[in-house]
Amino acid sequence: NFMYPAQDGRVKTLNFVINSRAYLETILTEGERVDGSSLFPAFVEAGSSDLYVMPRFRTAFVDPFSEIPTLCLLCSFFDKDGEPFDADPSQLLTRANRALHASTGLDFEAMGELEYYVIKPDEERYPAVDQRAYHESAPFAKTNAFRAKCMLAIAQTGAQIKYGHSEVGNFSQDGLVYEQNEIEFLPVPVREAADQLVIAKWIIRNLAYEEGLDVTFAPKITTGKAGSGLHIHMRITRDGENLMLDDSGKLSNDARRMIAGLVDLAPALTAFGNKNPTSYFRLVPHQEAPTNVC
Repeated sequence: NFMYPAQDGRVKTLNFVINSRAYLETILTEGERVDGSSLFPAFVEAGSSDLYVMPRFRTAFVDPFSEIPTLCLLCSFFDKDGEPFDADPSQLLTRANRALHASTGLDFEAMGELEYYVIKPDEERYPAVDQRAYHESAPFAKTNAFRAKCMLAIAQTGAQIKYGHSEVGNFSQDGLVYEQNEIEFLPVPVREAADQLVIAKWIIRNLAYEEGLDVTFAPKITTGKAGSGLHIHMRITRDGENLMLDDSGKLSNDARRMIAGLVDLAPALTAFGNKNPTSYFRLVPHQEAPTNVC
């Protein structure tokens, strides 16, 4: 399977059956043509819609859901001339990371905190305290075992997980219980960090479907209850050395300049990084969410 997120943010899949070594070598070295106007309708016109997906070998993992043994590879997009497709999110991230390294000599690492709600029928037994489910254990938390299955499947794709736990959000409504969960990753090179999140969301949704559960990563699903953030921790390194702290263990000057740059670019980061309108419904006082760009 070739897999790639498109304009809508969801992972798309192209299936292959390999019946000869020659065909395998062809698709692994030349990729495959796809309809760019269907994948990126805002950026590609139907009259010139050819894009090519090329696999990134380091992302390969065995599909945990397919009955037929299947290897999955995440792909990048290229145009008909073999140039990286400008609107490909992975190419945008790669270009930005290269520009940072070229101008500073620094490497950029990141890790995500993936928050989401699991929704299931309310058993009305051992209810958790409303909005007090942080690090709750079973039987008061009903979806810890599901989260553990997700973490195992995500780790088997090669992702580096720090830990998982139940989050603050917990409430019942109309016969359903809504439980907030979080899976947090370890810092890795920024492109790998993005790949980890893409694969993790795909796995969580598939496992939920298999088990008859529903999940949502929406920033806010109702008023008065905790929303779900996608927090990105970041650090700069040089030759594998963390530069966020100085020799005395205090915040380094490099780290201070990094923070200053983030504050300076906050309007653009907000506009392009938080395009979902419901993100802003989450930002209310006393809901464990920021209310200022600061």
